[in-house]
Amino acid sequence: MRMGMVGGSLEAFIGAVHRRAAVFDGEIELVCGVFSSNPEKSKQTGHALYLPENRVYTSYEEMIMREKELPEGERMDFISIVTPNHMHFPPAKMALENGFHVMCDKPMTLNLEEAKELAAIVEQSGLIFGLTHNYTGYPMVKEARDMVRNGKLGKLRKIVVEYPQGWLSKLEEATDYKQAIWRTDPTKSGAAGCMGDIGTHAENLAEYITGLKITELCADLTTFVEGRKLDDDGNVLLHFEDGVKGVLHASQIANGEENALNIRVYGELGGLEWHQMEPNTLIYKTNEGQRIIRPSVGELSAAAKAHIRMPSGHPEGFFEAFANLYRNFAFALRAYMTGQPYDSLYDFPTVQDGVRGLAFIDTVIKSNQSTEKWTKFVE
Repeated sequence: MRMGMVGGSLEAFIGAVHRRAAVFDGEIELVCGVFSSNPEKSKQTGHALYLPENRVYTSYEEMIMREKELPEGERMDFISIVTPNHMHFPPAKMALENGFHVMCDKPMTLNLEEAKELAAIVEQSGLIFGLTHNYTGYPMVKEARDMVRNGKLGKLRKIVVEYPQGWLSKLEEATDYKQAIWRTDPTKSGAAGCMGDIGTHAENLAEYITGLKITELCADLTTFVEGRKLDDDGNVLLHFEDGVKGVLHASQIANGEENALNIRVYGELGGLEWHQMEPNTLIYKTNEGQRIIRPSVGELSAAAKAHIRMPSGHPEGFFEAFANLYRNFAFALRAYMTGQPYDSLYDFPTVQDGVRGLAFIDTVIKSNQSTEKWTKFVE
């Protein structure tokens, strides 16, 4: 599958991760891109990536229209959008309207209104849309989801999901730190800071593993760092379907924390625990003891096996989880193009996950501003 990229210049962090993950399995080739709003930066990036000069563009509009004119076997098949949040919707909308599939970083758009419009365009076009909630690509996350679905935990009771980081404990946006500057700017990041950036990952992971949707919540957001425009810490009580209760905590001022996303799910028969910084370990717990579940060891679900790349004892991590999403997206594109059925075993987050992410942000902000205890989750 031929990929065009929007964003991801040489100085960008996540753009390079997307590129490496996309080509990991040989299913995808980067053929063109507009890597920066600065034409010179875009040109330099394209040169460093060995792309021909005529396939390095100065705007996403130029790329989409020029690629559309190329023969079907030469032009890009889809675009990957790796820009700051405010620049997700415009290229995604234009790409879909011109017949190109889309893979997009999260959160999907700047606001819920854009997310709903994009979902309508995807439905109308029939094209494939993927969203890089990359933590769903880990084999042990797939195993956890399968165990819940097969009743290993019994009826679910409680979900606790946390995502603490410490990198914004100071006013980093007052320096030249590019990632801090745009992520704390409401015109580029959206209405939420910490909750939009990493809280949505926690929300998505909880719903993905359990298969349950949040129905209402009670949120408390705080901006601890003086001079910051958006929240940098949040605590949310959650009500899920089927009477399941939950707690979500996200923070970017948790001093000493790196990228400590973790989740615990408890049911009548047992519980599960998974930590992103130890991604190859899933812990199954009961009152009689606990069992450590690892990739390629013992009997695992078909979903977990389909996403394991290494023999037992060889660690897999962030790139592999990201790559699983791109590989699965490529499988879906091939099925679309050949008219063959798509194996849902190779899943990836979709536009509907993107809508729920923006609805989560919207509901959290409303709850934080409300005097009512509970705010209904409405997409």
